[in-house]
Amino acid sequence: MRHLLLALLLAQTVCAQNTDPFPTPPNQKGLQVQMVDDALALGIHHAGINVNLTALFDAKSKAESNEFVFNQGYLASLDRQIKPLSDKGVLVYLILIAYPSKNPAIDAVVLHPGHRQDYKFSVGAVNTTNGFLDAVMNLLAERWSGAHPENGRVWGWIVGNEVNSHFLWNNMGLVPLETAASEYEKAYRIMHTAIRRHSQNARTYLSSDHHWSSSMHNVSAQEATPGRDFLDTFARLVRERGDFDWNVAWHPYPEDLGNPRAWADKTVTHADSTNKVTFKNLEVLPKHLAAPEFLFNGKQRRIILSEQGFHTLLTPDGERLQAAAYVYAWEKIQTLPTVDAFIYHRHVDHAKEGGLRLGLWRNAPNSIATPHSTKLIYELFKKAGTPEWRAAADALLPVTGMKAWNE
Repeated sequence: MRHLLLALLLAQTVCAQNTDPFPTPPNQKGLQVQMVDDALALGIHHAGINVNLTALFDAKSKAESNEFVFNQGYLASLDRQIKPLSDKGVLVYLILIAYPSKNPAIDAVVLHPGHRQDYKFSVGAVNTTNGFLDAVMNLLAERWSGAHPENGRVWGWIVGNEVNSHFLWNNMGLVPLETAASEYEKAYRIMHTAIRRHSQNARTYLSSDHHWSSSMHNVSAQEATPGRDFLDTFARLVRERGDFDWNVAWHPYPEDLGNPRAWADKTVTHADSTNKVTFKNLEVLPKHLAAPEFLFNGKQRRIILSEQGFHTLLTPDGERLQAAAYVYAWEKIQTLPTVDAFIYHRHVDHAKEGGLRLGLWRNAPNSIATPHSTKLIYELFKKAGTPEWRAAADALLPVTGMKAWNE
């Protein structure tokens, strides 16, 4: 009888897997959403939302016996962001990251055992040595698989953030490329497996910054790696351990984050040896992924641009330069068929983003990210993917000094 009950439970789990095909939205327009109503008014089809895995862990958990308790208040707050977007047909992508909690008891469970406790980092690698990651991902994947419409629906799962620069964004201590990629692959595989239990066609994505053959400057090879090398090593490890359908979330910021002139990057080339992959040479990435060793079931990996924006200079032409950079980027991705989403960052300027003003909105004086007023890019963004786009976009061409957007 016990074996029969187990078989019935397993059968129910298999039957519960959602088999809906991955949606095909009208275009790539997306946003890392701060204000849901405003995002919907802008006509987005893709939305990025951060999920802090550390905040999901409840200290009442008994990690030694895999009895995990999760923060229901935080889960409900995520529902309130996800549901109104997915109800309107917006594809929601969750960015799964583990911020250090500063609570040693919590960090010992959630963060990678090698994370540098003596070093100030932004995001830690996730612990794969206990049952927490599988438990939390099983919870999230089931909650937003479509089985519970009252919670909303998630289609994309971005595993970490800019993990090739692991000293800052995926901290597991001082490790070489092979170890950094291997530890990330372990976490990615756990997450992907949990998601597949509940959704046959949801997609998962590796996250990288814009470094390609180079890595973040002024740090050692045990702290950051070239994005291309990390991607290649990750892909090899996946093949060796059992291939599956992973995809890529790239961040093609300009070579200088403080210069919005995306068309004017001087150091990048169109060769596979280029130092960075920005919007100017974005085609390098899909070309690299077209190599036979990257294909899965004969098809190319899909690409989303999950975090990138353009700085607003405090000059008379600052807002026009920002808006022109968005047009340049939008026009470029229309030529790249494996790029599915362009998720703009940020919705509102953020006072703690190193002096960058990337938002569609200005933030209120003396606030961190309280929306104050919209910029020129706001109305342009709203027109992307509509019949009004062409005239609005072409009006900004003179700002670039080019004769045509495809130049």
